[in-house]
Amino acid sequence: MRTLIVTEFISLDGVIGEPQDWSFPYWGDDIAEFKSAELFGSDTMLLGRVTYEGFAAAWPGRAGADAFADYINSMEKVVVSNTLNEATWQNSHLLKGDLTAGINELKARDGKDIVVHGGKTLVKSLLERDLVDRWHLLVYPVMLGTGLKLFDEGTTAKLKLVEVRPFASGVVAMIYERGEG
Repeated sequence: MRTLIVTEFISLDGVIGEPQDWSFPYWGDDIAEFKSAELFGSDTMLLGRVTYEGFAAAWPGRAGADAFADYINSMEKVVVSNTLNEATWQNSHLLKGDLTAGINELKARDGKDIVVHGGKTLVKSLLERDLVDRWHLLVYPVMLGTGLKLFDEGTTAKLKLVEVRPFASGVVAMIYERGEG
């Protein structure tokens, strides 16, 4: 069974929105190495419509720039959307209908991890259905005060901490798996 991993850049106060506006000053070779291992350890991206549209606008233009961009462009992209009629980015297709059945079918296939980048609505739906196996939360040493938060008030889950990895810039990777109960 493949592992479904949610990966997020998150501020100390829980904001995930617009990470390009606040995460870059903390980027370093150690974070790049972590994100590369995460990417190359997966062969499928699961994306909501908004994240898909942003990635599809950005990554194809980076083809040939480096192995990271080429891998993203070549890997399978599964887009969860009830509003898109087609997914035109290379190796992309839509997942419509029963989310639980679709994700369980993806997990049952042979392959590497399935990684979810961003996408609060998708992450919320996955969490509600207990489909997330692992969380990679890169916590940034910044409080933004406002912005899109990963979890709504009232969200509950039991997680098991499996690794904490500090980076030179003060960012901390907190890796969790589904907990008991």
